[in-house]
Amino acid sequence: MTELKTIAVEVVYALPHEQRLVRLLVAPGTTAQEALLRSGIPEEYPEVDANTARLGIFGQALGTRGLAPADQYVLQPGDRVEVYRPLIADPKEARRRRAEKARGG
Repeated sequence: MTELKTIAVEVVYALPHEQRLVRLLVAPGTTAQEALLRSGIPEEYPEVDANTARLGIFGQALGTRGLAPADQYVLQPGDRVEVYRPLIADPKEARRRRAEKARGG
């Protein structure tokens, strides 16, 4: 069996008005964080800090549910690295406000 010299992955960053998708060929053993750096997205979007950005693979946040953190997660062929934007509102607080409004309070 021959070893793969490169694997194809994608890095995506979505904003309300646009989506940036970068396809990369990376060496086996490349981490999600390294792919983010190679994508150029942090240079293109200054609000994305490669050291602190929350990343996920196909909707699963890295560093949760048994997945390695972004700086340790080794990419697999076809992986899609997603860069998550910070939440603008706390979901629990938003639900509480909606419940109060529904009660008439």
